[in-house]
Amino acid sequence: MKEFAITPQKQSNFSQWYLEIIKEADLAEHSPVRGCMIIKPHGYGIWEKIQEILDKKLKETDHENVYFPLLIPLKFIEKESNHIKGFAKECAVVTHHKLKNIDGKLVPDSPLEEPFIIRPTSETIIGNFYSSCVKSYRDLPIKINQWSNVMRWELRPRLFLRTSEFLWQEGHTIHETQFEAKAHTQTMLDLYSNFIENYLAIPVFKGLKTPDERFPGALETYCLEAQMQDGKALQAATSHFLGQNFSKAFNISFLNRNGQKEFAWTTSWGISTRLIGAIIMSHSDNNGLILPPLIAPKQVVLIPILKQKNLNDKIISLCKKIKTILLEHSISSFIDQKDENGGEKVWKNIKKGIPVRIEIGPIELQKHNVSVSCRTWDPLKKIELPIVRLPDNILLLLKNIQKDLFQNALSRTIKQTISIYSLNDFHNFFSNNAGFAISFWHPNANNHPLFAKYKVSIRCILLSSQHEGICPFSKQKTYNKILIAKAY
Repeated sequence: MKEFAITPQKQSNFSQWYLEIIKEADLAEHSPVRGCMIIKPHGYGIWEKIQEILDKKLKETDHENVYFPLLIPLKFIEKESNHIKGFAKECAVVTHHKLKNIDGKLVPDSPLEEPFIIRPTSETIIGNFYSSCVKSYRDLPIKINQWSNVMRWELRPRLFLRTSEFLWQEGHTIHETQFEAKAHTQTMLDLYSNFIENYLAIPVFKGLKTPDERFPGALETYCLEAQMQDGKALQAATSHFLGQNFSKAFNISFLNRNGQKEFAWTTSWGISTRLIGAIIMSHSDNNGLILPPLIAPKQVVLIPILKQKNLNDKIISLCKKIKTILLEHSISSFIDQKDENGGEKVWKNIKKGIPVRIEIGPIELQKHNVSVSCRTWDPLKKIELPIVRLPDNILLLLKNIQKDLFQNALSRTIKQTISIYSLNDFHNFFSNNAGFAISFWHPNANNHPLFAKYKVSIRCILLSSQHEGICPFSKQKTYNKILIAKAY
């Protein structure tokens, strides 16, 4: 029986397998603060790659980075009624501004005149600021982005997927017209879709959230839904058309081209460290993490095999030379010089998901070759490559890994997605399978009891639906098609 590095295997206990992947890949740990996590260097390196790539794309589309305070006055949150209703149960509140010592114990002292909310999202404080900046249509559009942390109390925390504090990117724009704002909402959804599919190698469904699932205060919430290996859905990104709700709440108004006062139109959109969870659950196997090369902090690990003391210096020197050559071709790499034997280093880097391993020992030194393995191959498979033209060969391997990971995820998603046309189809699928179901849907069927019975939800109203059909839940004609699944 074949043995694997991760126990339990994903087929027997997907939830525990996910946590073991994080542990063995050394990505993150639970912190002493309930619901929060410590992101370790390898995990944070993945987030830095996400930031690096996405930040460049945002700047290419004329967005500018800003930073707003972590603490938000309670009165700002109260101004948008739907917003506060949506976030009230998740808010962390600061009520005092110092501590005092009583009988050897520190206790809060000096209550604040007004409490502060630790940032759950920034629409309100951004709205308040721009109410004093926007005067004329000539000031628009405003397109800003913020990389920050947010706080939303989480009852059932899970590393990367649901934590009370998490890292994210939140974008905000202010527009002259409704048309421009709605178009930008779609533009950002497309930007996220391109990024997640082409860099994270995860196929996504584009859709519109039902009214019950909209972002609090939004008129429309667009989303991207991805299927994980266990068939569950994970919301990968959202883009919100806020209409004039926040503009009216915070008086973001301007003189239009006719000299008349008008409220602005706004959007917001974002992704978070949840995407690291998506990468894990989309690509990893029973030997550990698998990273798409375009998002890997290090694409290649150089493993020196030091068996003969008289050759050790030459082997290390060759590793350094190859690292320099790879860097000249924009391939990131590192030399694993930990005091471990070759086998330990190989399995450690397999579990960490390093896309390509290069082993260099006395035999390779003599042959002027290197031994190369890919994370997506059988762990025992190696090929010999000449040092001459090595960067070209490594680039080709990385390109193929990236392409194969997307194709594998796409094939799995297609295989685990069906169309249903009747309640019997619904029963038969969700009684025995995990995956996505696509169905015609009329809004009158929004709270059909079958959804609760099978613990599934409407992930989104698909944007690609163009034909009329019959909703199996209400028996009414409709053009809407929905994506149904269990979800994280």
